[in-house]
Amino acid sequence: MRARPAVLPPPPVRPLVVVVAVAVASLVASALTAPPARAASFDVEVVADGLDHPWEVAVLPTGELLVTQRDRRRLTLVDPGTRTQRDLAFPSDRVWQLGETGLLGLAVDPAFAANRRVYTCSGWIAEDGGRDIRVNAWTLDAGLTAATLVGPLVTGIPTSRTGRHGGCRLLVARDGALLVGTGDATRSRVPQSRRSLGGKVLRLDRLTGSPDPRNPWADRRGKRRYLMTYGHRNVQGLAQREDGTLWSVEHGTDRDDEINLLRRGRNYGWNPGPGYDETRPMTDPRLPGRQYAARWRSGHPTIAPSGAAFVSGPGWGRLTGCLAVAVLKRQRLMFVKLDDRGRVRWTRAPRELRRYGRLRDVTATPDGALLVTTDNGDGRDRVLRIRPS
Repeated sequence: MRARPAVLPPPPVRPLVVVVAVAVASLVASALTAPPARAASFDVEVVADGLDHPWEVAVLPTGELLVTQRDRRRLTLVDPGTRTQRDLAFPSDRVWQLGETGLLGLAVDPAFAANRRVYTCSGWIAEDGGRDIRVNAWTLDAGLTAATLVGPLVTGIPTSRTGRHGGCRLLVARDGALLVGTGDATRSRVPQSRRSLGGKVLRLDRLTGSPDPRNPWADRRGKRRYLMTYGHRNVQGLAQREDGTLWSVEHGTDRDDEINLLRRGRNYGWNPGPGYDETRPMTDPRLPGRQYAARWRSGHPTIAPSGAAFVSGPGWGRLTGCLAVAVLKRQRLMFVKLDDRGRVRWTRAPRELRRYGRLRDVTATPDGALLVTTDNGDGRDRVLRIRPS
């Protein structure tokens, strides 16, 4: 049954409360230590322009690109060779858009050549006029001109009247499961409630929409069956490393944006209640049980990291294996080097990649390039293809 559905030290740990955290000294050193000198250089090519708040890019087996435009509520096809683009026939009038919510996450089925399926996460207007955030499955026609709704996989992800903290990022893991990163809709009880799909990373069967049987509460009733992790504020990025580990990127308040190593059943500690108190720490030591601190934190002020992907392919040198993170507020592409145990060794933001304004998403292509979307609005946005030169 489907559900309706700057770095500052952490606060002191109170008695009887365990917080699993990275040591602050190590965290500061990791964030500020640069890699050995010899700057890489990059070839940056514009493969699409005239877009408006493109949220996510996915590569089709044909080499063409699909792009979701958040505010325009359009699913756009791009030929990166000719830089031509067209909007697919798509029920944009059913997509609810306001503020940070609209047409958001996108993923292509690994068996697309056979089943023609893609997945979106968006605000949605139901038949009765109700609004939620949901994951939908679609099929594309042979000519790549239209998307036909197969049906919802998950409904009832909460939203707010202003559209704030809508999430929503999708990732098809290498084992075939579909992961969904959600926002807390600025509702104080949502992140810690296992009865809500907000402020979570969900894991489900991408074909049927049923909860993944490996989820920690898969054998229970209700929405908790979908939960892989909880205690998140506003998940903006999901990525899988070559070793199979799963990672999320999350917006903080006025401090502590996060990169988290995801493990099933973990609580990442966001607890803004009572009210919606954004002075609370991202990992709250008042909570009972165990909370897991981030592997990387921005400290104060925040930089607003968003979509992310791991770097692979020839020519990247010491950046190979880094997590490449699009950054909105600080307007840069940030590379995060992680060791075999998932500890941050250093971060780097090349000057060459700080000239394109706000960056929203990073997608790794099969040939080792990175597709990066800008998020400057007013129809000025682009998809950039970045390669090491």
